Amino acid sequence: MAYRKKEIKEFRATVVRAVKRSAATYWPLSIGELTGCGAFLAAVLLVGVDPRLAAIPLLVFILLCAVAPFIPAWSFFLPVISRGASRRKAVAITFDDGPDPLTTPELLLLLKKHRVKGTLFVNGRRAARYPELMAEILTQGHTLANHSFNHDTLGGFKRTKTMAHEIEATQAALRAVGVMALAYRPPMGITDPRLGRLMKAKGMYVVNFSCRGWDGGNRWIKNLSRRILKRVRADDIVLLHDIVPTPPSLLPYWVNEIDGIIKGIQDKGMEILPLADIIGRPVMMDLGGEDWQTPAKLCPGP
Repeated sequence: MAYRKKEIKEFRATVVRAVKRSAATYWPLSIGELTGCGAFLAAVLLVGVDPRLAAIPLLVFILLCAVAPFIPAWSFFLPVISRGASRRKAVAITFDDGPDPLTTPELLLLLKKHRVKGTLFVNGRRAARYPELMAEILTQGHTLANHSFNHDTLGGFKRTKTMAHEIEATQAALRAVGVMALAYRPPMGITDPRLGRLMKAKGMYVVNFSCRGWDGGNRWIKNLSRRILKRVRADDIVLLHDIVPTPPSLLPYWVNEIDGIIKGIQDKGMEILPLADIIGRPVMMDLGGEDWQTPAKLCPGP
């Protein structure tokens, strides 16, 4: 028994040294990596008490890894921007899945009417199909960002090579209209550890959201404005969609709801600012070399 206790003690010491070396080499670690190290260390320490208890921290870690991809605001695997840091009574509005020949022109008219600048996280396939809409978005002073090429809802679980292609193909569609996206929003806001490595390799970062109306990609738009206005708070990043409603006959209703959201936010005494001003970093870059919508003072990157 004494020999076994000595062996366990030596093993614990070895694990602690290994964790310290890892932290010194790779710091800063993600929340997920730190949690994993902590779970493993806890399991090692519990072995000496009761081997059955050692499984508990490991099972908790596995559960967290299974849930974390589906929490868009959680920086578990990589840094995720989901709220602003302006400390102003202001929000940013973002639109996913466009451009769309039916909704984008209507959306641009609304934004112009209210003198608001938005950010459109575009679908790469649509961006390549409608370059004239992309050009008009830029002409009116809005920003473009990357939302994958095919918007595969399970894209976060595909091979790393497939994920990289989805991002790069959309970057190519954006380069065709003269800009490079710095911000990326994964389909459904789903993240995983590989996405962090891809973002670092491409010089990009992830932006998700903090306020949404659960519209199902404009499939459930009834009372959308009421749902958004009930939730919206200062420094929120609001998620909406720039895609034809289901059924398309609801397009006038959708236009009215978006109009109501913009007006309602302003009636609450909040400004609607460009995303770059809310988060404190550029969202896209002109390939001529100048940042678009870059605040005077950039906050440190995530």
